[in-house]
Parts: sequence; structure tokens; C-alpha cells
Amino acid sequence: MIAGVLLSSGGCSGDSNARKQKYFESGQQYFQAGKYQEATIQFLNAIQVDTSFAAAHYQLARCYLRQKLLSSAYRELAVTVQLDPKNWQAQLDFAGLLFRSGQFSDARARAASILEDNPTEPGAQLLLATSDGELGNLRLAIDEAQRGVELAPDKPAPYVTLGLLQEKAQQLNLAEQNLEKAVSLDAKFLPARMGLGTFYQRRGRWQDAEAQFRAGIEADNSDPLPRSALSALYFGWGKKDLAEKTLQEAKKAIPNDPAAYRLLGDFYVASGETGKALNEFALLSQEHPDDLAVKKRHIGLLIGNKQYDKATALDDEILKQNSKDAEALLLKGETLNLEQRFAEAVPVLEASGRSNPDDPAAHFQLGLAYFRNGNLDGAEREWRESVRLKPSLLEAQQNLAMLELRKGDMRQLEQSASDLLKYAPSAPQGYLARGLVRMKRGEFAGAESDLRRTIELDPRNAMAYTRLGDISLTQQRFAEAENFYEQALAQDPRSPEALQGLVTQFLLQKQPVKARQRVEAQVARVPDQSSFQYLLGKTLLADHKTAEAAAALTKALELDPKNLSASLLLGQAQEASGQLDQAASAYEHAMQANAGNAQPYVFLGALEEHRGNWQKAQDLYRKALKLQPDQSAAANNLSYLLLEHGGDINDALSLAQIAHDGMPQSPNAADTLAWAYYKMGSYNSALPLLQEAVKKAPQNATYYYHLGLVYQKTKKVAQAKNSFQRALQLDPKSPRAEEIRRALAELNTPPS
Repeated sequence: MIAGVLLSSGGCSGDSNARKQKYFESGQQYFQAGKYQEATIQFLNAIQVDTSFAAAHYQLARCYLRQKLLSSAYRELAVTVQLDPKNWQAQLDFAGLLFRSGQFSDARARAASILEDNPTEPGAQLLLATSDGELGNLRLAIDEAQRGVELAPDKPAPYVTLGLLQEKAQQLNLAEQNLEKAVSLDAKFLPARMGLGTFYQRRGRWQDAEAQFRAGIEADNSDPLPRSALSALYFGWGKKDLAEKTLQEAKKAIPNDPAAYRLLGDFYVASGETGKALNEFALLSQEHPDDLAVKKRHIGLLIGNKQYDKATALDDEILKQNSKDAEALLLKGETLNLEQRFAEAVPVLEASGRSNPDDPAAHFQLGLAYFRNGNLDGAEREWRESVRLKPSLLEAQQNLAMLELRKGDMRQLEQSASDLLKYAPSAPQGYLARGLVRMKRGEFAGAESDLRRTIELDPRNAMAYTRLGDISLTQQRFAEAENFYEQALAQDPRSPEALQGLVTQFLLQKQPVKARQRVEAQVARVPDQSSFQYLLGKTLLADHKTAEAAAALTKALELDPKNLSASLLLGQAQEASGQLDQAASAYEHAMQANAGNAQPYVFLGALEEHRGNWQKAQDLYRKALKLQPDQSAAANNLSYLLLEHGGDINDALSLAQIAHDGMPQSPNAADTLAWAYYKMGSYNSALPLLQEAVKKAPQNATYYYHLGLVYQKTKKVAQAKNSFQRALQLDPKSPRAEEIRRALAELNTPPS
């Protein structure tokens, strides 16, 4: 019985080996014939039979490289070198791909590792040199390239590498000599022709460069690279017609090579001829219906041209054939994002990420969809993954900085600023982020320098003007602040931060009418902005125009029912004018429109407390704390109600401590915590808190009453009398007035 099982197992293993080898050999044949898509399918079949088949993973990586599918090639090379670390060619290809993706330090480390076991491997030696060249270590790089020449003195590649590094080091005569040496060793070695031609082009020696690129075409008429270089040369030379003609000829001369027949369409894209590009890729899609890269390029152009319906139709054709095509899913998700169908975009982009977890663009787009759906944690997670995979992805870095600013996470914002400045030193976003960090730290001179640099690089950056206004406002340079805020609004008439800054600087100068008039002018210009209607309501309240304020706040909520600030301020305005039912409705609306936000519960709780409905107020505060356990105002108010209405003193103390931790400067929180200590008999703990409270709020009768009781319990009669008398003086009609008078009478009665 056991022997039978073993034989059966052995037979299955043999079948599996035969099947995977058959797929592998078929893939090899397709690869040799240049049929890379067919080869890809066969190598995938072989891997499906045996996931640890290192040779199939490597050949699959080579197929992806030939098809310019670099992310997929990266993934397969990573698997290959993990399964077969001694496959030095795979190691070298992987290091080369790291270099191509800008990961020069990693490429250098892998090249150095290869050389430890293969010290005479010229390919690794040259990759080490070029990596050091990109890292700025030119002197070392040149020495390493010369070592490459010593390893292969009769090969052209080392001379090309050395010559290009010498050109970078401005050793131009030596560079030209070595590039010419490479050509002399092998006149048909394209990198030599390309290197020398590019050298001439950078020197403005157009005819010499043209001769080299044409010689490259003659050397290998089937390679599109010299034709592409010749077209770029003509374009830079100001001969656009010749550039276009060269690529038209490439398409005819090499009709079956995707890298050749796509050149013309890519040229139209690069030169901004969108109509020609769309027509060219539409034609290519018909001529090469099996070339998914062409179809996807066409879809991308349609998306960029806002032809979303056409893009979706073509995308669905691809997904009908392969529902897990990562790039097609990404294109569809991007389209849904652009159509603002964010909820629909999420599952599509999640599927794209599952199909290709190493694609930074998929993580970026999924982050956008999460953000627009209110999932900030998900957005942050996806954007962090996208910049981990591609640190130079500026949009993701910028969005992370925006999130970090919103959260007040200065440590992470500082890191994002550093990354932005590292990967894009001439882009404004890094200076803006660093300026915001410096502002938060109070380093205003450095912040101002960064913000001014932001404006130099991006003169229309409204946020930079706004933050310069904030700095001027902090330093009470009001005229300068006003000017910066006005410049911000000139660049972005819908900027709520800039208009808020203007309002604040007018109010600080005790000019509420000017504040209101400025907001009214902006509302007339942008009447559909909810945040502006909110600011109008705020300035009208400051000018004691309650009815007009309520109308503006109502308008703000019509424009944006989720405008929490408008709901709460409307409720406060209605409370102030005695419209308690309407105020309650405003807070209830805020609860429904902002599910998960604790603030409306706190405001409604305070209203019910004012009405005398303390049990209902307690329930509302508890709901607020369930949503946000550290909500300081809810903790404070609930604690006080428990203390006043016979609730659990230990619970009250715990809540009061939460409130005081969250609002350490609040005299109200200090009083509540002191009152809890008083109720527990901890008078010495209560005393400094009440002393702090009356110092910060010397007009509050309740605080003096509580302080008097503590003094009374600690036998400090004179201080107790003074405190009670001050409480009566501040509020002689207080509900506690009779209790205070009795306490004073007791203190004035001599002991028997």
C-alpha cells in the first residue's frame, strides 16, 4: 500500500517535471523568435506547475524587460535571485534594473556583491562605475571604469562607460578619445555609436552627431534606438519635420517591433500634438490589436483628453479578456477617480494592487480614492507605500505632506519635506512643506525664506502667500499681512484660509465692520463657497447682526450640509437669541451630516444642560465620549454633572482628569477636577487647582465659591471669608447665594 502511494507520487512528480519543461522549452522557442507575449504565457504556465522554477522566473523577467514592463520584470528578477542567488546574469540584470529605476545605491551594492564572487566580471564592474557616477563619486567612478577597460581591453563597452564618465567630469578630450576608441573596436556596437553621437549632440556638433546616428542605423537596421536618437537630434536642432519623418520611416522599416512602431505616437505626445497622438494610437490599436501596451497607451491618452467613455469602453475590452490585468484595472480606477466616482474606484484599485502590489501608481490612485471617501488612514497607508516604492513620486509626497499638516504631525511633515527637497530640489512643494514645519516651531525667519522661495518657483501658490500672511499677523505687521492674504486670494479666489486671515487681522485691529465688508465682497465674487458664507456669518455675529448671520450660516449649510463649523455656529447664534429649539435642530443636523464626530453631541449636551435636562445631557456626553474617548469638553461636562447629581465619584474623577489633561490651560477643567477632589475629601489636591482657576477667570463666582469651601475645610477662615464674599459680590443672585451666606454666617459665629 505504501509502495503504491510512493510510486503514484513519483509518477505525478515526473509528469509535473515533464509538463513544466515542455512549457519552458516552448517559451524559449517563442522568446528566440521575438514573440515575447506568447513566451510570457508559456513561462507563466511553467511557474504555475512549479512556483520555485528559478529558470522560468528568470526567462519571464527577460520577456517583461523586452516588453518594457519594468515593474513586472523587477518582481520576477527579485524572485529569481532569491531562488538562485548564484545566477550572476540575473543578479546583474536585477542590478541594472535598479539602476534604471534610479536606485543607484542599491544598484551599486548589488554590483559590488557580484564582484566579490566574480572579480573579473566586466558587466558588474561597469555597473559599479556608472552607479558611482550617478551618486556623485566621479573620481572613483572613472577609476572603476578604467578597471573595466583592463578587464576587457578589446571590448568597446568599457570605453563607452569610461568616455561618458569623463564627459561628465568635463574631461572632454579624453572622453572623445575613448568613445572613438569604442567605435574603432566595433563599428557596429550601437552603444558606442550612440554614446559618441550623444557626446557630439551635447557639444552642438549636429552634423557629427547625425553621422553617428545614421551609422548606427546602417549597423543595425532592426534596432529602433538610433532612429529615435536621430529624431531627437533633429527636434533639438529645430528640424521638427525631419524628426517626424525619421519616425515615420522607423515605423515602415521595423513594422513588427513595438518599440519602433510606437515611436511616432510617443513623439506626438512629447511635442504636445494631442490630436495627432490620439489618431496615431487609435490607428496602431487597429493595426496591432494584440499589442495591449498600445491599447493601454491609447486609453491613457483618452483619459488625459477627458474622453472617459471611450477610455472605459477600451479598458473593458481588456478586462473582459483578463479581469486581473493590473494596468487595465489601474486605468479604470484612475478614470473613476477623475469622474469623482470614488466609491466605485476603491474596489477596482484594490484589485489592481492585488494583481501588482509593487506598482506605486496603483497605491497612489487608491490613496486618492480612500481620501475622497473619508478614509484618511487608508489614504496615508497607500501614499506611504507609493513613496516607498518610488520616492520621487511628487504627488504622493505632496499629498502625504498635506495629510501630515492636517494632523499636525510635524515630525512626519519634516521627513516629507526632506524627501521632496531631495528628489525634486527645484520643485516648490519641498520648500512649502519645510516652511510650514519651521512656522510650527516658531522659526519665522527660516519659514519666511522657504515660503518666498516657494513663490519664486510657483508664483501662483496661494498657500505660500497665506502662510506669509500668517507670519506677518503673528508679528502684528498688519498691513503686510493684509497684502499677503490679498495676493493669496488673487491667485485662488476660493481660498478659505486667506479670507479667514483677512478677517482675523481686521478683528485684531478692532475693525469688525471692515472684516464683514471684505467677506461680503468675496462672497459676491464667489457666492457658491460654503466656507465663505460661514465666515460671513461669523463676521455678522461679531457685528451683532444675529438675524443676518443666521441667514448666511443657513446658506452655508445649503451649499455644504456637512459644514460642521457652520452648523455649530448657527446653533450658538440661535441659542444666544433664545431660539433653543432651532439651536437643538442645528446641532441634530450636524450629528446626522457628520456621523462619527463628537462635537455636535457636546454642543447639544450643553444646550440640554442649560435647559435643565441634565439626564439627557449626560447621555449626549456619553455618546460623544464613545465616539472620541479623549473629548475634553464632554469629559469635563459629564464629570461635573455626575458630581452635582450624585453620580459615581470615581468615574467623575477619572473624567475630570481626562478633561484637565486635554485642556491644561482651561480654568473650567481645573475647577471640575478640584470639585471632584473636594467631593472625595482631597482638599489639598483641590486647592492649587482652584487657585489657578480664579487667577485665570477672576470674574467667575462659582470658582470663588468652590475655593471658599476648600479654605473652609482646611481651616483657613480668613481666606474662606474673602472667597465667599467675592462670590456674592460677583453674582448676588446666584442659586448658591443662600448656601454662601450660611457658610459666611458659620464662619462669623465664634466657636462655643
